Amino acid sequence: MANNSGISASLAGRYATALFALAQEKKSVAKVEASLAKVSAALTESSDLKALTTNPAISRSDAKKAVAAVAKKMKLDALTANTLGVLADNRRLEETAAVATAFATLASNDRGEVTAEVTSARKLTPAQKKALAAKLEARMGSNVAINENVDPSILGGLTVKVGSEMIDSSIKTRLNSLATAMKG
Repeated sequence: MANNSGISASLAGRYATALFALAQEKKSVAKVEASLAKVSAALTESSDLKALTTNPAISRSDAKKAVAAVAKKMKLDALTANTLGVLADNRRLEETAAVATAFATLASNDRGEVTAEVTSARKLTPAQKKALAAKLEARMGSNVAINENVDPSILGGLTVKVGSEMIDSSIKTRLNSLATAMKG
């Protein structure tokens, strides 16, 4: 297993590490990972859910009730639902996306995979994702799990981060480099 000390040093990492240990014990890592992926996707797609996780005016009990309802509606596994409840109790719901990312990294490390954080202007098609994974696997020499983010501000192209290595082929970065070069 890879060294996860960097993950467990952060607040979200500590929650993810605890959740991962429980998921391993209950042999439900894949279920929790799938549930957390659903939650992450919902956080980017739903402004209401995003507001729930970031609004400090919502009381702990109301936040806990709301995440329980969301978990039930989304059919999340019990461990993920309980973790969201703990995050609500501790007023840490804003850490939800970071917990999901850290958990995905722990799970892929456990499977012997490397996680690539990929940001694109639009959602990648399954064929694009498969081709990118194949190229990254050839470059890295191991299986690669892609954690996809969408950021329209990069205009086009991709940014790929694998460990400490960053590949930035975004149009935004190219335009900024051109502007800097033109200034002299």
